[in-house]
Amino acid sequence: MSLESVRAHLAAAAPDVAIIELDEVTATVAQAAAGHGVEPGQIAKTLALRVGEAVVLVVACGTARLDNKKVKAAFGVKPRMLDAEEVVRLTGHPVGGVCPFGLATPLTVYCDVSLRAFDEVVPAAGSINSAMRINPQRMAEIVGASWVDVCQDLTG
Repeated sequence: MSLESVRAHLAAAAPDVAIIELDEVTATVAQAAAGHGVEPGQIAKTLALRVGEAVVLVVACGTARLDNKKVKAAFGVKPRMLDAEEVVRLTGHPVGGVCPFGLATPLTVYCDVSLRAFDEVVPAAGSINSAMRINPQRMAEIVGASWVDVCQDLTG
């Protein structure tokens, strides 16, 4: 019921934000960009990381990659990606549908500054074929995210 938890979160926190459900799978950045008619950088991918004992979510633009040196500088340790089972257990969302909304477990959320290159980004909405269009600053406000610089943008 991941999509439903996102619907409930948005109904309470941002009722004007609509969830878009497509017939095709949009689990990868390329699939999501094609499905929503945007450039890959506009896809707001959510990464689940273990930093020391904590698990955090980092939302970054679709063309960005984690920079281990920046992550270590920001969080004090080298990050480790969670496996798919941990992701589902902690977020309630399947890989390919992970987003910072409607989480099964309260997690600290960070937004990478790479998102600020866009007026509108497209994060998933809890399933492999759902998303929303939202201003990155508004997304950060809705989920109580802090801004960090932990990625390299590989667009060019």
